[in-house]
Amino acid sequence: MDARTIIGWNLRQLRVAQGLSQERLALTAGIDRAYVGRVERGSENVTISTLEAVARALAVPVAHLLVEPDGEAERLAPLKAGREPAH
Repeated sequence: MDARTIIGWNLRQLRVAQGLSQERLALTAGIDRAYVGRVERGSENVTISTLEAVARALAVPVAHLLVEPDGEAERLAPLKAGREPAH
């Protein structure tokens, strides 16, 4: 896996495990929701600053986003579609 794919994979795994939508993560990290989707698909080059913001929003060290998943890692099912209700 290349670095963009690894980051995208880990970002999605962590986000879904925490029950966060792309929109909620983007709001917390101060980035655009569409950008989160592109990062998760591995089609965006991410800056260190953005990695730090995303890691803070997920409450994990930046290093967790850079660890290559093992070959047996399963892709998580998507969260249900739609916007979250306003809090």
